[in-house]
Amino acid sequence: MGKTYLLRALVEERGGFYFGATAATATESLRQFGAALAEYAGSPVPFSFATWDDAVSYLFGLAVPGRGEGPALFVIDEFPYLAKAAPELPSLIQREIDRFQAEESRMRLLLCGSAMSVMGGLLASTAPLRGRAQLELVVQPFGYRPAAAFWGVAHSPALAVRLHAVLGGTPAYRRQFLADDVPEGLDDFDDWVCRTVLSPFSPLFREARYLLAEEADIRETALYHSVLAAVAGGNATRGGIANYIGRKSVDISHPLNVLEDSHLLTREPDVFRAGRSSYRITEPLITFYEAVMRPAWERLESGQAAAVWAQSAERFAAQVAGPHFEALCRTYLLGPGSSLLGGSLGTVGSGVVTDPTARRQLEIDAAVVEPGSGGSRASVTALAEAKWGTVMGLPHLEKLRRATELLARRGMDTSGCRLVCFSAAGFSDALRTEAARDGGLFLVGLDELYG
Repeated sequence: MGKTYLLRALVEERGGFYFGATAATATESLRQFGAALAEYAGSPVPFSFATWDDAVSYLFGLAVPGRGEGPALFVIDEFPYLAKAAPELPSLIQREIDRFQAEESRMRLLLCGSAMSVMGGLLASTAPLRGRAQLELVVQPFGYRPAAAFWGVAHSPALAVRLHAVLGGTPAYRRQFLADDVPEGLDDFDDWVCRTVLSPFSPLFREARYLLAEEADIRETALYHSVLAAVAGGNATRGGIANYIGRKSVDISHPLNVLEDSHLLTREPDVFRAGRSSYRITEPLITFYEAVMRPAWERLESGQAAAVWAQSAERFAAQVAGPHFEALCRTYLLGPGSSLLGGSLGTVGSGVVTDPTARRQLEIDAAVVEPGSGGSRASVTALAEAKWGTVMGLPHLEKLRRATELLARRGMDTSGCRLVCFSAAGFSDALRTEAARDGGLFLVGLDELYG
């Protein structure tokens, strides 16, 4: 995401100490830390600390009043490496923070790391540093619109949405991983996929595996890949995941929790049914790997990228692009498209509406629901249908209208409900005519989605 880039830029701009930890033993890490600290302090020889206790005490001592003016910036990057080699470090830092609560200190300590579960655990429950942090910042990937601008494809929404479905908004994938290899146009997208993500010579080829491996709490990687494959295959409920991998629901609680803590999975509640939820993979590259690459891994390793990709068109549309497009549509309603909702501050999500007459369930790809308060009823501000490869027509509109009727029968306020049709493939003339007549119906294509 560029955390190290941002931290180095901050140190360069503000001055301060930067230390990038590596995977090493406690003794070697302490030696590296001492050398870096000596260079910062202007010492001609490296500091030789006997223990991490000595090192941390010296570090905080550099920020006492009288040694300079203004805050003193100290950055420790990839902190999980140090915490693994020296588990006492968080407690030592806590002691120094608590000591300086009663005294003036210029210390501004930034701890950074890629392992989400480890970094989140630093401030959780009974962890030593709980309550000591003044800032907890998760560096997020670019949103789909900034990502299109970053890749230089904002002029082509059809290309931008496909790129985002494969790689998401991670900045490093363009510059550091692909050396600015960007598709020249939509016609070049297929070749680009084959020469980059699906090429065994590309750094991106194994990146999805590495994303999973870098999380310290993930040990049985086969189980976790199976869970992710289940979700990528459309088995989004706990029961569906358990059935897919051949385990009981109670047996997958731990891997689901770990994947959530690692920010690789997110659990999204059903906005219409309390207690129901579904899981979604947050990293597009992992979805692409599990749906397209993992089933054909041996063929890809042997250089058959073009053949594998040609046979993956249907799977890519159904398991990768389609669900990703639905997620982008919900994001649109949260941000750029919020003007369609008349200032609603409701919850944006998806859900299922049961039609008892027809004995079927209507899956609503995006909805905005405002919970009731006091004597007011819960209200539905918007219902939306999203289609990746289908030209939308009147039947899709009728589905939304039927869902509106059913929700009204359940006692929800639908008087101000707006209906939104999202499509990456376009809309029928009949639906466009209906939208021109109905002020509560909106059609949103890729051009509108990308502004």
